[in-house]
Amino acid sequence: MSIVITGATGQLGRHVISSLLRLDVQLPDLVAAGRNEDKLGALRELDLATVRVDYTDPATLDEAFAGADTVLLISSSEAGVRVPQHRNAVDAAVRAGVSRLVYTSALGADRGKLLLADEHLATEQAIADSGLPYTIVRNGWYTENFEPALRHAETTGVVLASAGDGRVASATREDYAEAIAAVLAQDGHAGQTYELSGDVAWSFDELAAALTEVLDREVTYRRLTPEQHLAELERTGVDESTARFLVALDANIEDGALDLVTGDLSRLLGRHTTPLVDALRAMR
Repeated sequence: MSIVITGATGQLGRHVISSLLRLDVQLPDLVAAGRNEDKLGALRELDLATVRVDYTDPATLDEAFAGADTVLLISSSEAGVRVPQHRNAVDAAVRAGVSRLVYTSALGADRGKLLLADEHLATEQAIADSGLPYTIVRNGWYTENFEPALRHAETTGVVLASAGDGRVASATREDYAEAIAAVLAQDGHAGQTYELSGDVAWSFDELAAALTEVLDREVTYRRLTPEQHLAELERTGVDESTARFLVALDANIEDGALDLVTGDLSRLLGRHTTPLVDALRAMR
């Protein structure tokens, strides 16, 4: 069994590789594919086979996927151009005749609530149209994405957000990676679409309470309007484009885009997802 991990130089990809090795997948059966040569070099030092890939360069994808049984397509980080990049990867997987393609999509992508969901849905459709056996893993939000909130709360005792009473069913990056590894290493997942999220959808008041416990100081949630939130982010040095994205994301959260709890993640893990307090404590 040969498994090609695209995006292997990113944090999720590296966690997937570690999880596969813990499942006794053998090093010779893994190929780490990524764009960053320096990070690929670090993986080679672990005796992993590596290959450089660029989603915009079909020739690199053909080289990476040649002889592969399974390909994990970790979604591109380049918003706005993901669809053609992903189509290049899907086409290369077809040419290589891979036995299964696994794609990391977005939680509730077909609910139409989440920013950039359209790009993920278009990729899912391209995969379905390809004729390849496939598995879709729709990843929810990483708890690690709230590390900036932890750092801010450490110094101010405040969580600032414009998410209202919205909830987030987050899990750790390692939780997601471990579940993806299980899908890659085991039979019986072909044709499945998994909605992966944490076992608990928490509110920002509950985030503040968890930070109170972790930081051993009182932390409160200050509800901002979108306009106040944008101004606060820009005041702290966040560039306008990123600030507008973060404010739009909070609007998505308020609208319920990240509160979906299905139990798919914990079932794949064979355990509960990492509790919010434990995940925050690990970031200190």
